[in-house]
Amino acid sequence: MGAAALLMLTGGPTLAHGAADGTDGAPAPDGGGHAAHSTGTGTGTGTGTGTGTGTGTGTGTGTGDASGSGKASGASVAGATGEAGPVGGASRSGGFWMRADGVFSPPGSFVPSDALTYDTALVPAAARIEITQYADRTSHRVGTRLRGLVPNRAYGMHVHTSPCAADPASAGPHYQHRVSATADPVNEVWLDFRTDRNGAGDAEARHEWGFRDGGARSVVVHDAQGGAGKRVACFTVPFSS
Repeated sequence: MGAAALLMLTGGPTLAHGAADGTDGAPAPDGGGHAAHSTGTGTGTGTGTGTGTGTGTGTGTGTGDASGSGKASGASVAGATGEAGPVGGASRSGGFWMRADGVFSPPGSFVPSDALTYDTALVPAAARIEITQYADRTSHRVGTRLRGLVPNRAYGMHVHTSPCAADPASAGPHYQHRVSATADPVNEVWLDFRTDRNGAGDAEARHEWGFRDGGARSVVVHDAQGGAGKRVACFTVPFSS
């Protein structure tokens, strides 16, 4: 695929928040890290006062303007790439779920993205990532799904403390439950995975603890599994605490 086509595919992340008990139309996870994937259905359509008509995807009502732009307010908002916008909800049980997805592009690409690849040989432009988070009174789970990577290859991944930027080091160190304690999957969130023959990979980490407010801001993909490795990609994620 040419560079121009890849740039057209890239874009910002989809972000969905919802209630863990299924309020606001969100399905409650069934024990897996990827169960809460629905952000709403339906279509909102708005017509401007001039010659344009705006259409957005999501539940709620649509608004449009004369330039032909429009959006649907409510459970989700469709962007130029067809990805949904933020939604939120409160949980009666005290739990919550979150989902964010993005399309990798190199830093400085024409279409900005919160998913950055620093090594397109290992994480090609237009590869996709999804991060899910679910918490209730007894457990905290973070899951990932990736598509479009190198087939049959092992990758490392960890939650980091700062957002992604052009410099891979900007994401900061691993998030740790007990700071400056052990660097292992018990005290940190490790999401190491191995891709299948199609370049797809999945992982999930479970803990009894959750994130400190504002302490977890991204996930970093490494070229090797374990506690270290070269940073080959990064995705800024608004984790909930």
